[in-house]
Amino acid sequence: MTNPVFHLPGALEIYAHVAAGETLTVKRFQELLLHPDAYQRTHLPGHITGSAFIVSPDLEKTLLVHHAKLNRWLQPGGHCDGDQDVTRVALREGEEETGLHTLRLSTSAIFDLDIHPIPQRKDFPAHDHYDVRFLVYGDPSEPIVVSEESFDVRWVALSQLEDYSKEESVLRMRTKVLHSKIS
Repeated sequence: MTNPVFHLPGALEIYAHVAAGETLTVKRFQELLLHPDAYQRTHLPGHITGSAFIVSPDLEKTLLVHHAKLNRWLQPGGHCDGDQDVTRVALREGEEETGLHTLRLSTSAIFDLDIHPIPQRKDFPAHDHYDVRFLVYGDPSEPIVVSEESFDVRWVALSQLEDYSKEESVLRMRTKVLHSKIS
């Protein structure tokens, strides 16, 4: 049995009810999806991306990549390149950027949404990433592979996350994980 293809517009409707404080963010995603090229990296001023907030099964650690272009510790993720199944994008990027082959979604529901600016590079103007994030389980005993897109990949205790990232959206995902442990 295969998983049904992820449907972002429907998932956004569900997320809007679960994350009532993120109404404006959801609305911005919905407006972007009105454009037929929203899943293409060439669509400016922004496009849909997918990422995986990878956690250990005990919810004590997360797997971060030290992103080479941005020089920041972040969750793995990347461009959809036309693929509208953002869960597939998140899992693909997670595997490509960490080398983990046994990644599995916690659920196909959206875990977090974020819209963040990407600075201009010589070959591409500044733009926004409309990032759809999923909670993904990974095995800390599985060998890690550092891709050419990163300086490093490392399991980090959630309690020490601030030592690696001050990104509000990364810290927000940690808060969501910790909240899920006590719910």
